[in-house]
Amino acid sequence: MHKTRPHAPGQRLSLFSLSLITALSPLSALAATYLSADALLDVKTGKLVANPVLKIEDGRILEVGTQGTLAVPEGSELIELKGKTLLPGLMDMHVHLGSDAEDNFLESMNYSVPRQTVKAVKNAKKTLEAGFTTVRDLGDSGYSTIAVRDGINAGEIPGPRIWSAGHALSITGGHCDDNFSAPEMHSVAGGVADGPWAVRAKARENIKYGANTLKICATGGVFSKGTKVGVQQYTEDELKAAAEEAHQRGLIIAAHAHGTSGIKAAIRAGIDSIEHCSFLDDEAIKLALKNGTYLSCDIYNTEYTLAFGAANGVPEENINKEKQVSKAQRESFRKATKAGAKMVFGSDAAIYPHGDNGKQFATMVEFGMTPLQAIQAATLTSAALLKQPDLGELKSGYLADIIAVDGNPLDNIRLLENVSFVMKDGAVFKN
Repeated sequence: MHKTRPHAPGQRLSLFSLSLITALSPLSALAATYLSADALLDVKTGKLVANPVLKIEDGRILEVGTQGTLAVPEGSELIELKGKTLLPGLMDMHVHLGSDAEDNFLESMNYSVPRQTVKAVKNAKKTLEAGFTTVRDLGDSGYSTIAVRDGINAGEIPGPRIWSAGHALSITGGHCDDNFSAPEMHSVAGGVADGPWAVRAKARENIKYGANTLKICATGGVFSKGTKVGVQQYTEDELKAAAEEAHQRGLIIAAHAHGTSGIKAAIRAGIDSIEHCSFLDDEAIKLALKNGTYLSCDIYNTEYTLAFGAANGVPEENINKEKQVSKAQRESFRKATKAGAKMVFGSDAAIYPHGDNGKQFATMVEFGMTPLQAIQAATLTSAALLKQPDLGELKSGYLADIIAVDGNPLDNIRLLENVSFVMKDGAVFKN
């Protein structure tokens, strides 16, 4: 349990008053807010700092000290988190906020853009309250998540910091096209583009409408109709065109890629991160290491798909493809981790319920990471992928994105499944 109080006699907020304030809106920092806890995890070294005190102002951490060395002036707001360990806000590099795994699979294909936007508003809040203060949304319809991102940035709705790709780029009939509609419907997904110049034009269109990252589908996928997960779709020239457009505009780009040839082509083309990475061979891992490419493996969601997919209306074709990739993907994750590749935390939330993002940590540890490596994937390494030097650690000058859990997550990684305190930009969203 934690409490917030002005640090002066006679100015204490009752717990009832605090609860009422928090229910109405996030607790914004005043002139300065001080945050104390039992411990702070230094995610770079893995060391626990006992009895930390953080001074927070204007959404940033101004000072990091300890109780007794960093004084709390009288009249200052002090948030005391007894029995808690502080960590940087977590980061998920692969989500889809505009859809829900629990919905009927085929019915959800026909959701309107406004319906998807409402979903994204709901799921942004759930994701933030799960301790993920930064996410990368890799594909939506009608720029719905971009609208949600802008609403969050304007302070109109709660949610994480969002990098949103807009429409995922796809070949005609590829993984990110609409292959479920009848031919006479002439349904084409918003990101379809064939040929290098068409790919450039579609990338530019996404950026025009607010995308602050890009995604291209290099191979077939599990949840599309008529594609084979191992088969390359875009050519290397097309992938290179997309990467060049992103980098010219100062953006990073992700490639959906299950199959080995598509993974290698995307790495050679200069794509920043490879998503899924189901069929990595030694050459692909060496290429990723040589080029500094980040790898994102969603190795938790298999159990959800196999347990609940059929009841949620997922066609047999797609469930069979999940069975095909799951074991291989986890082995690829293990090999890449052992080789020292740059691994980020990417869950593909929407394939399993939003808000359960933290459940992937235990799976990452099961398949080869230490608890610290898993936490670093969701903090330091994800911040490096996004090129955000003021995220991913609890240090002076960094953004005040802070979470707390009960105990030491290095001893029990599952503690990250139950985050009890969330601060983003110096404002408390969960306590």
